[in-house]
Amino acid sequence: MTAPAKPSSAAGLDRQGWILVLTLASAQLVSWGSLFYSFSLFVVPMEQDLGWSRASINGALSIGLLVSGLTALPVGIAIDRGRARLVMTIGSLLGAAVLAIWAVTDSIFVFYAIWALMGMALASTLYEPAFAVLAVRLGTRYRSGITAMTLIGGLASTAFIPLTQLMIELWGWREALVGLALWNLLFCATIHLVVLRDPARKAARQKDVAEAAPAAKPAGAGKALMRQLMALPRFWALLMAFVLYSALIAALLFHLVPMMIGRGLPMAAIIGAMSVIGPMQVAGRIVLMSLGGRMSSAVAGRVVFSLMVLAMALLWLVPTTAALAIGFCALYGAANGVMTIVRATIVPELLTSEAYATVNGAMYMPATVAKAIAPFVAALLWEWSGGYDLVLMVLVVLAALSAVAFWLAGTSARAAE
Repeated sequence: MTAPAKPSSAAGLDRQGWILVLTLASAQLVSWGSLFYSFSLFVVPMEQDLGWSRASINGALSIGLLVSGLTALPVGIAIDRGRARLVMTIGSLLGAAVLAIWAVTDSIFVFYAIWALMGMALASTLYEPAFAVLAVRLGTRYRSGITAMTLIGGLASTAFIPLTQLMIELWGWREALVGLALWNLLFCATIHLVVLRDPARKAARQKDVAEAAPAAKPAGAGKALMRQLMALPRFWALLMAFVLYSALIAALLFHLVPMMIGRGLPMAAIIGAMSVIGPMQVAGRIVLMSLGGRMSSAVAGRVVFSLMVLAMALLWLVPTTAALAIGFCALYGAANGVMTIVRATIVPELLTSEAYATVNGAMYMPATVAKAIAPFVAALLWEWSGGYDLVLMVLVVLAALSAVAFWLAGTSARAAE
């Protein structure tokens, strides 16, 4: 097992690097906006049109996120073996197909089945596979590439929450889903097919044959690496931090719109507040990028986890007004924007730089299982308690526990040096 890597201070990206980063970032913006952020906007129209309960609708989301977690490790292994083009192109095509079928279904069973397929699309198209591509192709410059990509991807909610809501209001929720399907079919699939073409992969292999050998390691080598990592206390602390944080973010994100509706905010104010998330994510990432190698991912993570505890406490304890909603979304956006980079770079920094996609996929799997369960559990708590106060109290506890776990991971890593 290689030693944990220090934050990169390598020179900036070259022309090819920027082309790769910017095109993948554009696809990330559309994938996140259409496949992930849009879901919460369809909950209320589907309740009204189909008569399904909020818990049953979120149950489909939970299935999708669960499948996404279970698929994360095989996706990581495939990308480590140089199959990013195949994985991400099929993922975009599958996402388009699921959105199109969702637009015409009236059956809860079909809805659940297609969201199981959506889980595969999420695992194959969102940040984790894209991060792995950059880590493999950019080498020591991976942190610069990841930061630049997330600056654009961070605008997904800002672009697609208002756009999706506008399509729903103008056309209806079914027609809006067809529009989102076309974005994935015509835009994302094309980018993944063209930018991640095989000649680039072959050229990279010819440039450094030695780096091709680890991709062909037998499965036993990966298992041995994971056994070494699982013997480290910081591995478990880091894993617990991201499991709890993932549960918190999923429950919050997919209930934020109905939560604010329940607290009396008009939809215009809600959309306005949520539109702040994207720019604040970008702002947080710009601040982190401006600090360069002066702030490690471990230090940035401690700040972010602490800010999230504060944000959740404010949302729970202070009456929800338009101003509070904007303030919360701003704080949440800045923290979560930096967290995306922390999550992408903390494994090489605290654990190992070996087999990035495989190790990241192994850690991402339980976090995504928690992400899958959380929205459904939150919906059940909402139905049982008759409101979101209990849900928010639980989310504050999750935020606090995740912060403690991350601090412990960093402390353990320093003690091992």
